[in-house]
Amino acid sequence: MIKILTLVCFAVSLLLSSCSEENKDEPAAEKKAPPPLAVEVITVSDESLPLWISFTGRTEATKRVEVRARVSGRLDQVLFTEGDYVNEGDTLFVIEKDSYEAALAQARAQLQMNQASLKLARADVERYRPLVAEDLAPRATLEQYEAREAELIAAIKADEAAIKGAELNLSYTNVTAPISGRVSRKLIDVGNIVGYGEQTVLTTIVSDNPMYAYFNPTENLFQIMRIHKSRDKMPAMVTVSGDRQGLVQREPLKGEVDFSDNRVDNNTGTISMRALVANDDHSLLEGTFVYVEVMITDQASLMLIPPGVVQEDQQGSYVYVLDENNSAKRVNIKSGHESRYYMIVTEGLKGGEKIIISGFAKLRPGVPIDPKDVTDSKGIKATLKKHGLMATEA
Repeated sequence: MIKILTLVCFAVSLLLSSCSEENKDEPAAEKKAPPPLAVEVITVSDESLPLWISFTGRTEATKRVEVRARVSGRLDQVLFTEGDYVNEGDTLFVIEKDSYEAALAQARAQLQMNQASLKLARADVERYRPLVAEDLAPRATLEQYEAREAELIAAIKADEAAIKGAELNLSYTNVTAPISGRVSRKLIDVGNIVGYGEQTVLTTIVSDNPMYAYFNPTENLFQIMRIHKSRDKMPAMVTVSGDRQGLVQREPLKGEVDFSDNRVDNNTGTISMRALVANDDHSLLEGTFVYVEVMITDQASLMLIPPGVVQEDQQGSYVYVLDENNSAKRVNIKSGHESRYYMIVTEGLKGGEKIIISGFAKLRPGVPIDPKDVTDSKGIKATLKKHGLMATEA
C-alpha cells in the first residue's frame, strides 16, 4: 500500500513538473518580431533641374532721401503719420508763410511801381525826340530820359526775377515728399525754428519698391556663377523666413541680380552682389534679414538630395537607402555644393535609389522598413516647385 502511494505521488510530481516546463515555454513562443519601421522615402535621379545657390543677405532701399527745410522759419504743421507710405508731392510739413507772403507782395508792388515809372519815362522820350530833331531841346536831356527808360526796363526784369524768387521761397514753406516711399518719424516738432544757417533735416523717406537685397558670395562661388550662368542677368528669389509659430506667411519676391562689385573684399574674401526684386505690397522693409536664391543655370543635370537626410560619423557622410529586402542600408557618399533645399552628391549614388528621409532616430543597417514613397510631394523637384524655384523666368 505504501509503495502504491509513493508511485502515485511520484507520478503527480512528474506531471506538475511537466506542466511547469510547458508554462515556461509559452511566453517565448508568444514573442513576435518587431513590426517594420514606417518611414518616408524619395527616389533620387540624375535629372535636369534649375541650379540655385543660396545666400543670406540684407535688404536696402533703392532710394533714400533726407527731407530738408529749404527756407527758414517756424515749423507750423506736420501733415503725415510717422511710418506711413507717402506719394511724391504730398505735403509733409508747413513752415510759417507770413514773411514769405509779405516778401512776395513787396516784390509785386515794386514791379508795379517801376512799370509806372517806365511808362512816364517812355512818354518823356517820345516827347523830346522830335524836339531834339528840330533843335528845339537839348540832346543831353533826351539822353537822360533814354537812360532812365533803359534803367527802368532793367529794374523791371529784376523785379520779375525777385517775384519768381519770392514765389519759390513761398512754395518751399510747403515741404513736400521728393519721392514716393515710407516716411520715417519726424525729427523736428511743431513750434521749432528751422532752416537758419543750414537746411534742417525734418525726416527721411525710403523708396521700397523695388527693393535691393545685398549678399556676399565667396570668390569661389562668384567664379562658379560667372562660368555657369545661362543669362546675362541671373534670376533671383528673395524670401523672408516666417516666425516659429507660423504667423508670418510671405510669398517669395522675384527679381534679378543687377550688380556685382569689381573687387574682392580683402578682409572677408567675398564679393558684394545685389538683387533687385519687386516689392509691390511694401511688405519688405529695409534692413530685413533675407535668403537670396540665385539661379545660375536653368538646366543642370546633377544628383540632388535633401540636405537633412545626410548623416555624419567618423567614417564620413552617409545616407540610408532601401535595399531589395525592404531593409535600411547605409550608403557612404561624397557631397558638393549645398543649398537650403538640396545637396549635390558627387559619389555614392547612381540614381534610382530610394533614400530614407525620416525616422533617423531608430534607423540602423538591416532594420526592416515599411516605406511610404513621397517623391511627388517631398522630392527635390517638388521642393523647388513649392518654393517657386522651378520657374525659369525672372
